[in-house]
Amino acid sequence: MKASEVREMSIADLRDRIEAEKAALDTMKINHAVSPLEDTSKIKKSRKDIARMMTILAEKEKQN
Repeated sequence: MKASEVREMSIADLRDRIEAEKAALDTMKINHAVSPLEDTSKIKKSRKDIARMMTILAEKEKQN
């Protein structure tokens, strides 16, 4: 997800999306531990997306 897309989201939507992405990351990690994923870069991309969303959320909360 691009930063420009994240910036358009509301604070409540961002919080919900972060929680959903964290849950998906946990599931992905567990599945990878049991049987390796075909594309392991998805874990890294997911972590980066979560970090990007959390950064933008902090910026928005600081502005308000």
